Amino acid sequence: MSDGHEHSGQEQVPSRRRTRFPWISSRAYEHPADRSALVALRKLTGFDTVFKALSGLLPERSLRLLFLSDSVRVSDEQFAHLNDMLRDACYILDLEKVPPMYVNQDPVPNAMCIGLDEPIIVVTTGLLELLDEEEMRAVVGHEVGHALSGHSVYRTILLFLTSLAVRVAWIPLGNLAIMAIVTALREWFRKSELSADRAGLLVGQDLQASMRGLMKLAGGHHLHEMNVDAFLKQAEEYEAGGDLRDSVLKILNVLPRSHPFTTVRAAELKRWAESRDFQRIMDGHYPRRSEDKDTSVTDSFRESASHYAGHVKSSKDPLMKLVTDIAGGAGDLGGRVRRGFGGFTGAGSGSGSTPKDGPAREDGDGASGSTA
Repeated sequence: MSDGHEHSGQEQVPSRRRTRFPWISSRAYEHPADRSALVALRKLTGFDTVFKALSGLLPERSLRLLFLSDSVRVSDEQFAHLNDMLRDACYILDLEKVPPMYVNQDPVPNAMCIGLDEPIIVVTTGLLELLDEEEMRAVVGHEVGHALSGHSVYRTILLFLTSLAVRVAWIPLGNLAIMAIVTALREWFRKSELSADRAGLLVGQDLQASMRGLMKLAGGHHLHEMNVDAFLKQAEEYEAGGDLRDSVLKILNVLPRSHPFTTVRAAELKRWAESRDFQRIMDGHYPRRSEDKDTSVTDSFRESASHYAGHVKSSKDPLMKLVTDIAGGAGDLGGRVRRGFGGFTGAGSGSGSTPKDGPAREDGDGASGSTA
């Protein structure tokens, strides 16, 4: 589809032909952890009961009226270039019903796909001003991927429960029960973002544009000051660097987030773009929606387990290496743990110049600051 509309603040690029994927199943691009986490989420004790109850309570009609009344609905008359991108993304991923899209006045770059009965896509003005044409195309494809995968339902529940947890924080047991589900939802949603990034690449079919978009989300407008290769090296340093203390702090840092860290998303997407799985999709070899009913939950778990096993085995993270050694029956693990935590455990080198609790106090400050 052509999208040759002139519009302010975005780079104009020539139209080009992109591969279309008729009847593609979301399983084609979903991250294995996304599929298995969603299956595990549905098996969480009490989740089905909560889900059914919330489906009748969530103010979805109010939400739709809010965007209709206080945002700009994308159409041929308003934000026509976005409307072209949206229809193009739905055409490429073969999503028959085009979801409504709204532009919301907000300087924070963001986009989301929400809704229980029907998905709604919302993008902020901050995002429109930050990204160029091809970068924005990847974002629209990302949100359409969420819609095709059915992620909008669980995202809506996550938003509602996060708000509810704040309101009932004074009820200890009630808050704990809600936060258990919120934590599980966040873990799943972080994985679903990796799936949607892949959908964005299938729509835009421009890896460099996807990389630039993620880099801009991390560093802002100053693209001339940034470099994709250097940005990806940050991800390598993050994934491999430090000792066991850093591994624990990484887990604590990511727990309150709904999205994975940007450098990690970029590295994950690049790995997938260079994989045989991606090339097979581009060549037309991918699962169809007509086959979805025949998929096995057991196979999904098996595929996810295989993915995690491979990830742990190849990971450079100290904690992942320790897990691999435990699985392999390596000796002197106690000593390795002590050495891995270093000063955090007080196992110093014999020099008395550093107080025993010095490093622990410093790391505690850093952890609390990162979650503020």
